[in-house]
Amino acid sequence: MPYFALTYEVVDDFVNRRMPFRPAHIKEVRDAHARGELIMAGALGEPAGALLVFRGADKAIAENFAKADPYVKEGLVRNWQVRPWTVVVGQDPSETPPSLPPTT
Repeated sequence: MPYFALTYEVVDDFVNRRMPFRPAHIKEVRDAHARGELIMAGALGEPAGALLVFRGADKAIAENFAKADPYVKEGLVRNWQVRPWTVVVGQDPSETPPSLPPTT
């Protein structure tokens, strides 16, 4: 199943402005993780932002998360983007490894 990276570009002073919405955001993150949709999520620094990695049939899984995220709905995310992400190292061992050229 494919992976998708969701990135957030956030507003100035995000770290302080997010506090009233953080519990609801964390709940959404934990719920998506419990459902097996969200693989990992975390904050980016300098400048502040976020990276969330989803796994699903298509990018709608990540797009729907972003649209419902309290940070997005409350205007704390300036821009968000979903991109396909190809795992080369560290993928689920039950999947077929990617075809890589031999190294010499």
